[in-house]
Amino acid sequence: MNIGEFLDRLGIVAPWTDAAGWDPSGLQLGDPAVELRRVGVCHEVTDVVVTAVESEPVDLLVTYHPLLFRPTTRLVAGPSPRGRAWRLARAGVCLAVAHTSFDVAPGGVADALADAVGLVDTEGFGVTDPAEQVKVVTFVPAEAVETVSAAMAAAGGGVIGTYSACSFRTEGTGAFVAGEGSAPVVGRLGVPSREPEVRIEMVAPSARRERVVAALVAAHPYERPAYDVYPVTANAGFVGRVGDLPSEVDLADFAAEVTERLGDGSRVSGSGPMRRVAVVPGSGSSLIEAAAAAGADVLVTGDVSHHRMVEAADVGLAVVDVGHAPSERPGMAVLRRAVATAAGEAELVDLTGYDPTPWR
Repeated sequence: MNIGEFLDRLGIVAPWTDAAGWDPSGLQLGDPAVELRRVGVCHEVTDVVVTAVESEPVDLLVTYHPLLFRPTTRLVAGPSPRGRAWRLARAGVCLAVAHTSFDVAPGGVADALADAVGLVDTEGFGVTDPAEQVKVVTFVPAEAVETVSAAMAAAGGGVIGTYSACSFRTEGTGAFVAGEGSAPVVGRLGVPSREPEVRIEMVAPSARRERVVAALVAAHPYERPAYDVYPVTANAGFVGRVGDLPSEVDLADFAAEVTERLGDGSRVSGSGPMRRVAVVPGSGSSLIEAAAAAGADVLVTGDVSHHRMVEAADVGLAVVDVGHAPSERPGMAVLRRAVATAAGEAELVDLTGYDPTPWR
């Protein structure tokens, strides 16, 4: 199995297309054709993680936190993400990022945090910002529907999670008048035509727009196919979970229990009895209003600023800030198991025990 095949298998558990648009998910460094014999998995690519894989190299390192989060024009040695990327490249280690795709996945990082907090009857909240997408729409005679749809799908359209060749079809009537210089497949020059047609709708990544449209035109039986392309926000995942505790508890007791389970100190805002809890791994303060709208009494997340705490108090939402990395720790066991399963007979090197928390 090569790295590309491994990533395809990992994408079955947490589809890469479900990652947020700002998130550099997937292979970030290396060659997908490299044979996979040893694969490492870590929470974040810290200096100690890089040193470990330099000492005992792996073919691929799968990280939860992206290493090169911002675009860069150079990879040079030094204490920086670029320097660590250079060290990995020099050691022949490929790098893949499995971040927000695992946050939103069923049974993924958000669900792991909900389980760690003790929630039941959970549901998703907090829609992610997906990668840029378009919807491609065309109109074809019934006998050409399957041919055109298959061509669009082969060009990269119609992927929703682990489903492919997804489309919606509606029967209708196409109206036109073929003018001088045209060579209509149906109808006659200068005569109004009314033809039964099927409307095909298919989403596609913006990066695949040209390929999908070209495939549509090439497969369409008409001389001049009619089609529309427009931007959409579609099929976003939920980065948070909201659910109930088995019984009502006081906020102080709840915060103490959460701190004991996640293993770090917490900052707490609010008071009173709690029953309905929202959780967001990592930095979830942007979802304060969404958590309140979901009926939560308290939000468990990390990286909450002073002003966000005030905002939460204003909407009657208590907050337990457990820290960024601690809120993600339960999910690292999920990621480790997923990598191990996808790796098959390849050796797994577990580096998730290296704590990326910079606070001491």
